[in-house]
Amino acid sequence: MQTLVSRLLSKRGITDASAVSAFLSPDYELHTHSPSLFHGMDVAVERLLRGIERGERIAIYADFDCDGIPGAALLSDFFTKIEYTNFEVYLPHRDREGYGFHTSAIAALAARDVKLIITVDVGTTAIDAVRFAKEKGVDVIVTDHHEIPGELPDAVAVLNPKIVPPALSGVEGYPFPHLCGAAVAFKLAQATLMDGKKRGIERFQKVQDGWEKWLLDMVAIATIADMVPLVGENRTLTHWGLQVLRKSPRLGVRALCAKLRLRQNELAESDVGFSIGPRINAASRMDEPGLALRLLITRDRTEAETLAAQLEKLNARRKGVVASLVKQARAVVAERFTEKDRVVVLGNPEWKPALLGLAANSIMGDRGGIVCMWGRDANGTLKGSCRSDGDVSLLDLFQNAGDVFEEYGGHAASGGFTVSHEHVHRLPEALARAIDTLPPRPLAVALEHDVSVTLSEISSLLFKEVSRLAPFGIGNPKPLFLLSNTTITGVKRFGKEQNHVEVMLECRESGKSARAFEFFKSPTDFSFEPAPGRFANLLATLERDSYRGGLALRIVDVLPAP
Repeated sequence: MQTLVSRLLSKRGITDASAVSAFLSPDYELHTHSPSLFHGMDVAVERLLRGIERGERIAIYADFDCDGIPGAALLSDFFTKIEYTNFEVYLPHRDREGYGFHTSAIAALAARDVKLIITVDVGTTAIDAVRFAKEKGVDVIVTDHHEIPGELPDAVAVLNPKIVPPALSGVEGYPFPHLCGAAVAFKLAQATLMDGKKRGIERFQKVQDGWEKWLLDMVAIATIADMVPLVGENRTLTHWGLQVLRKSPRLGVRALCAKLRLRQNELAESDVGFSIGPRINAASRMDEPGLALRLLITRDRTEAETLAAQLEKLNARRKGVVASLVKQARAVVAERFTEKDRVVVLGNPEWKPALLGLAANSIMGDRGGIVCMWGRDANGTLKGSCRSDGDVSLLDLFQNAGDVFEEYGGHAASGGFTVSHEHVHRLPEALARAIDTLPPRPLAVALEHDVSVTLSEISSLLFKEVSRLAPFGIGNPKPLFLLSNTTITGVKRFGKEQNHVEVMLECRESGKSARAFEFFKSPTDFSFEPAPGRFANLLATLERDSYRGGLALRIVDVLPAP
C-alpha cells in the first residue's frame, strides 16, 4: 500500500522526502508562514491596536459569500475573545448592493461613528471607496486575496498575499500567494494577538497562547468553499482547520451538522464543499446574508437550531429556483444554439442575478464551452454570471469584447459582469466575435488515470490509504482509478427528478460487485453508454457512500473495454 501512496505522490511531483513528509503530515508550526511577512502587516497591527486602546468603533466589512462570512466570523470571535465590544459587522446585500466596497455603506458606517474599517475578501481594487472613507475620517485596513490591478488603494494597509513589494524595498513579500480572504483576516488576528501580548496589553495577556487555532475551522470552510489551491500553506491550514471543525464548540456548526445528519467528528472537505458551504452561501443568494454569520457566531443553542433550520429552508428554496432557471435555460439552448456555438448567452429580466452562476454552471456542465446568463437586480441593473469549461479564460474573453460591458471581473473559469439596457442585446454577437480572436479550442486530451485497480481491490484499506492524501481540491484532485474487466449488471436513474445515474458493476474474475454513480448525468453522457450485460472500463474516484453506507465509485467516465 505504501507503494500506491508513493506513486500517487510522485504523480503530483512530490518525491523529495521532506516534501512527502510535509504533504502527508502537515505541521502547523513548520508549514505555515509568519503573518509578519505580509507587506503592511506591521502598520495594520499598529493601527488596529491604537483603535482598540482608544475604544474606537471598528467595523468588519466582509463579502457576502462563503469566504467573507467565515472571515467576518473569525474576526468577530477575535474581538469577543479580547473583550472588545465596540465593533460591528457589515455584509453588503448581494442583490441590492452587489460585490464590492461601497461608498453608501461607508457613509452609513461613518454616520455611526466608525473610525476604522477592516475589509474581508474585498478592497484590493477599491481606490475610490478608500479615498471616500478617508474623506469621511475613516481609516481602512484591507484584507483580501484578489488579483492586483496595478495601483493599490491608499489604505492604512492592503494585506494581500499576491502583493510583490518593490525590489528596492528589501522586502520579499508573503511567500504563499494563494490564501483565501478569510485566511488573510486570520493572519491579521494572529499578528495582532502576538503584538498585543508583546506590548503587555492586559486584554491580550488574558488570551491563552495558541487560542487563535480555534479560528482555523472558519479558515478551512472558506479555503474549501472558495476553491483556492489546496497545496502548500492552504493544505496545512485546511488539514488543521478540519481537525478543529470536527470538535468545534460552535453551536451553529453543531446544529447544522445535526440538521444535515452529518457526523461532526468525521467531517471532510466534501461535507464542507457540498453541504456546509452551500448553506452559508444560500443566505446571501436568497436575500439574508446575516443569517449565516449569526449561525457561525451565536452562543445560544436555541438560536443556533432555529438558524440552521432557516438556512436549510433557504437552501431548499434556492435549489428549486435554480432548477426552474436551468429548465428554462435548457429549453432556450435547445432552440437557439447548436454544438458548434462556443459561447451561449441567455438572459431574462425576471431572473435573479444571485442565482445565475449556479444555473450557468449546470448548462456549462451539459455542453461545455462558455455559458453567460444575465438578469435584473433589485435596483433594475442588468447583471450576469459566466462559466467556462477551461478552454478559454473568461477574463481574456471579457477583455476582447470591446465596450459591451459596464463592469466585469472574475477568474479564468468564472466571472461576472454588468451590462447596460442599451447594450445587453449586443452581448451574444460581441462575445461570439471576441472568442474568435482567441486561440482555437485545444483538442481534448484523454484523462490520465493515476492507477489501475480491479473491483476486488476496492476495500476500506485502499480507501484509508488514498485518504492520506486528503484534503482534496484544486491542485490536489482525488486519485483517478481505472477499473478494467468489469461487467455492467444494472443501470438506473435516481433523484427527485431522475437526473442522476447509478451503475452496478461486477468483476468478471472474482464476482465482487460495486455501486458506481454520478450526479446530473445520464447514461448517454459518457464516452461509452453503460447498459446491462456490457463489458466496460471505468474511470472513477473512490468515495464514502453516504446513500447506502460503505464505499462507492464516483464515475468520471465509462469507456469501452478493449
